[in-house]
Amino acid sequence: MKKLLITSFDMEVGGVERSLLSMLNNFDYQQFDVDLLLYSHSGDFLSLLPPEAKLLDEIKEYRTVRKSIKDIFTDNMWFIAGARLLAKLRTLVCQAQEKDYLQAQFIWRYCLPFFPKVSQEYDVAISYLWPHNFVADKVKAKLKIAWIHTDYSAITTNIQMDLSVWETFDYIVSISADCTQAFVNKYPSLQHKLILVENLTSPEFIKAQSLDKFDPKIFCRSHFNLLSVGRLCHAKGFDLAIQALSLIHQQGYTNIRWYVIGYGPDETQLKALIAQYKLEDNFILLGKINNPYPYMKSCDLYLQPSRYEGKAVTISEAKILAKAILVTNYPTAKSQIDHDIDGVICPSSTEAIAQHIIDLAENPAKISALSEYCQHQNYANNEELQTLYQVIKNT
Repeated sequence: MKKLLITSFDMEVGGVERSLLSMLNNFDYQQFDVDLLLYSHSGDFLSLLPPEAKLLDEIKEYRTVRKSIKDIFTDNMWFIAGARLLAKLRTLVCQAQEKDYLQAQFIWRYCLPFFPKVSQEYDVAISYLWPHNFVADKVKAKLKIAWIHTDYSAITTNIQMDLSVWETFDYIVSISADCTQAFVNKYPSLQHKLILVENLTSPEFIKAQSLDKFDPKIFCRSHFNLLSVGRLCHAKGFDLAIQALSLIHQQGYTNIRWYVIGYGPDETQLKALIAQYKLEDNFILLGKINNPYPYMKSCDLYLQPSRYEGKAVTISEAKILAKAILVTNYPTAKSQIDHDIDGVICPSSTEAIAQHIIDLAENPAKISALSEYCQHQNYANNEELQTLYQVIKNT
């Protein structure tokens, strides 16, 4: 039996974490002995982890990559705090509009020397969350596999710094063909390492979870209720959604409400924008909700107004629940939505989002047709793991 290590940061509510949870709950533990290393033992999904994936003890140094520098100083981890300061300074001098990914790279680069190595040697080590420096440098394994979950054409990274990490891995798992192409365009020398393993979905689990009760006052039946699920950050485009809803109301469609399940760094800015457009009663941030499926099942239209995505887990889940879906035309949108068949793809402008919502709200037959198509599809895809198993067995 091969010994595997899978690493990620935590089990907070998010797309990557939901994808990891699905994979772990469908893994073949008869063939593989799996250890799970989470840098932080936190998150609402932690209790849902299968016991077969043995959760290793938390190591305090690892979780510092997401702690504040002040807290790291308070914990007397002086060298790591200094490394974090250096990473912050390096990020500040970078000429880039969005620096989150660059900052993550610098944090891992400068903090890693102060992190302890994993003592056990593994047959296979899987790094599930970028940046992949930890498994590249601190884990000894015969085979190393890294995952990509996003559209690399849409993010700013230090390519040379990233390449030095990617090159230590034997295989790189992409979750969609579009993700693969975007990655290869940016890192053409790594094309030979790529394999495709799509995010796993569990229709039975999602449908069962959708039967849970939730506050019936949230979705008023006299309104056309929109729902989005995602992290409150620039990539998800919720600022565009707020502006789109304002345009919708200006055109007299005041019965349309937009609900968002999620949390994240842009919450304060989004609340300010909601207030600016006087949408406090109509664009509603529901916050972190562990089980979004009853809301997803009950909404009139599911929306993904993102600027970019890898392959959105929530879209697959909305399909399983047979919802009408509207997504913006981010680069990988066509890998998940067949336009006018199982959803609608619209331009990413606020005007286009607004007009497509109005068109769908006024066309219940179109809503029903989109829903009915999804209702008759089989979205189970456990066979995706066979590709991963084959790679592992060949080591």
